[in-house]
Amino acid sequence: MIIIKLEKEKKQQIVEELKEWFYQERAEELGDIGAENMMEFFLQEIGPYFYNQGVKDARKLMQENVSQLEDDLISLERRKR
Repeated sequence: MIIIKLEKEKKQQIVEELKEWFYQERAEELGDIGAENMMEFFLQEIGPYFYNQGVKDARKLMQENVSQLEDDLISLERRKR
């Protein structure tokens, strides 16, 4: 299981944003505990999907950069006359 840790201030910001979103979308108030529970659910159950996609994107970018670097190095090789 991937554990996503957030700073206290960031958690509080997310809780407030969840409460605001819930009110705007459903016209219902969501308390601190409910918002914290929702945030924890997202972090534990959904967060790993986003985390893994970020890792895949980073891996792809690295592979593209390494490939370009290899091409650059090959172009620097000296040919024997």
